[in-house]
Amino acid sequence: MPKSPKEIIREEIRALKAYPVPDSTGMVKLDAMENPYRLPPQVRGRLARLVEDAAVNRYPDPTAVELKAALRQALEVPAGMDLLLGNGSDELIQMVALATARPGAVVLGMEPSFVMFKMISAFVGARYVGVDLHDDFSLDIDRALAVIERDRPAAVFIAFPNNPTGNLFDAGLIERIIEAAPGLVVIDEAYHAFAGESFMERLPLHPNLLVMRTLSKLGLAGIRLGVLAGGAAWLKELDKVRLPYNINTITQIVAREMLRHGGVLTEQAEAIKLERVRVLQELQRTPRLTAYPSEANFILFRTRKAERVFDGLKQRGVLIKSLHGSHRLLADCLRVTVGTPDENTAFLTALNQTLAA
Repeated sequence: MPKSPKEIIREEIRALKAYPVPDSTGMVKLDAMENPYRLPPQVRGRLARLVEDAAVNRYPDPTAVELKAALRQALEVPAGMDLLLGNGSDELIQMVALATARPGAVVLGMEPSFVMFKMISAFVGARYVGVDLHDDFSLDIDRALAVIERDRPAAVFIAFPNNPTGNLFDAGLIERIIEAAPGLVVIDEAYHAFAGESFMERLPLHPNLLVMRTLSKLGLAGIRLGVLAGGAAWLKELDKVRLPYNINTITQIVAREMLRHGGVLTEQAEAIKLERVRVLQELQRTPRLTAYPSEANFILFRTRKAERVFDGLKQRGVLIKSLHGSHRLLADCLRVTVGTPDENTAFLTALNQTLAA
């Protein structure tokens, strides 16, 4: 008789919950940190013609040589550094975790942060250790350094700016973590377009440093492209756990073309940053609510009875993200993506109606 999943699936996998993606049909969708703007019609037309001629009957370029060259220039990757591409940042995180998951290996993260750092560590059988931030969401450097000394992590993941808190950690404190870490330190710069600060130029200074970027938040979430930059010696080893042909033909075509016309995405990012200022100011004026400054394309805020507020917004056609219950520092916290002016106005109106109800 075949065994049940309980007898076959690893216990730590059975204890997990799959990454939740709620149905957003008919909603003002402000829950996933997406760029709310579609590409201009002329750009979409150009992409359509390129895709029309794509040789989808053939496997894609396995090493994406042309795309890497375009990315190297667009991201200002320092000379001597290499690139590794993933099907979104998630796959790159998985490559790092897989390649470093020796028996007893530890992955270190700051908490709260991007949930996939912890989840993927469980996937590969590594022991994840989280270091709580201070109550103001700043790095607890003393505790972080103590944990590094105690557990000697194979990999450390730091989001910069941090998700879901939106703040940039002190770069000098991150430098101390890089210098103390015995293994890799991966700086996840998914929201770089909205922050402006980066560790990219510091790659030549630290042989154990990798910088991760994505095109998702910039406006190309649908093509799923993540980029890892760092020393060739490290990326050569990580490339060994990359699945063949992981960057599909359509992604390579679209990404190359958009990098040639990056001004469109940059202009959209600037529009989002302007709206971020407006939404944050409105939230900070709202009674019974605490909104936190953000260097990303979302804003974290705290309000009493957050679940009731979340449900009230949803009933009024606005979907945001509830973080209540995910970590002690996020009690009564909600996160809203910065959308178009109309979407943001709809959110603010629905929020005020909900709070007044």
